[in-house]
Amino acid sequence: MLKGILNYAHYLLEETIQSGEKVIDATCGNGNDTLFFSKLVGENGHVYAFDIQDQAIANTRKVLINNNCSNVSLIHDSHERILDYFPKDKNEEIAGAIFNLGYLPRSDKTVITTPDSTVTAVDAILNRLKKDGLVVLVVYHGHEGGKEEKEGLLKYLLQLDQKQFNVLRYGFINQKNDPPFILAIQKKVLKLK
Repeated sequence: MLKGILNYAHYLLEETIQSGEKVIDATCGNGNDTLFFSKLVGENGHVYAFDIQDQAIANTRKVLINNNCSNVSLIHDSHERILDYFPKDKNEEIAGAIFNLGYLPRSDKTVITTPDSTVTAVDAILNRLKKDGLVVLVVYHGHEGGKEEKEGLLKYLLQLDQKQFNVLRYGFINQKNDPPFILAIQKKVLKLK
């Protein structure tokens, strides 16, 4: 059976991330991916969950408390500053990351992710990503500003060296109203040039 977009995103990450590793939820939203990551990396792993909105941080905190998760750092900041939260003197690897692009469901639809901040965040993560690590972007583009983010992201990903990265696009093409799709980036080499 074909997997839905979010189920497939989680499936890909489950195949990559091991217990005890460090991961990033770049857009924690309502906490679903943060909770998924928390369980996936276990008590010896750690999740860094980012969002710029107070409501998203509060929603995620509630989910984590309700599920007794203590291996998460909630960070009220833009995902474009991800590396500010990783010590520069330590070369800690990131095992994986997920982004849900667009806006926070059931909230202010004018607060959206943008191509510049998303590309900056993805680029930063790719430089710290482990070999065979994975960044998954769930691209919601049917809102104002969504098309620009989708195009900016695709332009960036198309220029990634195929010797260093595999880039996958997964989505349903016969659905109406700009269905979301997945972009998954797998790192093939340990150190980038």
